[in-house]
Amino acid sequence: MKHVEGPCMTDRAELLEAALDTLPEGIVLLGEDCQVVFWNQAAQTITGYAAMETLGRPAPEQLQPLLESCTAPSEAESGAWSEAGRGFMVHAQHKLGHDVSTMARQLLLRDPLGKRIGLAVLFHPAECLDALPRGDAGDDEDVKASQADLKDRLESLFQDFVQGGMPFGVLWITVDQAHDLRKTHGVGACEAMLSKVEHALAQGLRPGEHIGRWGEGEFLVISHERNSAMLGPHAQTLAGLARTADFRWWGDRISLTVSIGTAQAEPTATLADLLERAKAAMFSSFHAGGNQIVSAPEASVCTPS
Repeated sequence: MKHVEGPCMTDRAELLEAALDTLPEGIVLLGEDCQVVFWNQAAQTITGYAAMETLGRPAPEQLQPLLESCTAPSEAESGAWSEAGRGFMVHAQHKLGHDVSTMARQLLLRDPLGKRIGLAVLFHPAECLDALPRGDAGDDEDVKASQADLKDRLESLFQDFVQGGMPFGVLWITVDQAHDLRKTHGVGACEAMLSKVEHALAQGLRPGEHIGRWGEGEFLVISHERNSAMLGPHAQTLAGLARTADFRWWGDRISLTVSIGTAQAEPTATLADLLERAKAAMFSSFHAGGNQIVSAPEASVCTPS
């Protein structure tokens, strides 16, 4: 029988490099001496540095925050991603000088005997803040300004949180009657009603919490409850205050209720994930008839296979 040679080591390495170059995530491999031994195409696209500029030397100084985003994994963490899920938010500098915001993870590499031989870093661009889910503001400049203010607050809080700061959650609130009131009584009536509701909700906020418009008939509350179990009762209190808002239009008292979705920030998920979960929970409440509180489940954690 004719012996068939398998692919040589060089061929295998080329195949592996070609496969890694097809991935959308940046992948950088550092040797034991901390010099770059692999730099895929996505890493070049994200950072602006080509492989020929990085291979065989330490990574550019502007990218050190990215490659040092996590402290070196401990012995107990060897062979596993240093953080589950999507990693750490890291700010580095693109070759052209602008900020590069990424989510980065690290994997400590060891040989079969357990000796450390290098480090793998996987990263991808962090979601743009403009992509955060929010309600439709229409042409209302006040609502757009409120959304911009809330986005700034959320980004700052989330950055502090992933670095070990204060936990927080969000309550996505929609007034169940807003759409119908806008159609039957006009924009003026709807805005007057929403002002009443916002004032009522504000009476139930804890110190340091913040409320703002998040859409035509929606509000967002940034809460500093310590965990998701505490968000629910807080939301119930706010829902009760909304129901007691005394709104009258041309002498008629209009009963008001709210649908609330709650979600707690998690270090293994993004800010966009947090808001998506709160939004989905709010819609679950609204489509179930409104006047309910729905708590979002924990974010799903994606781990390498």
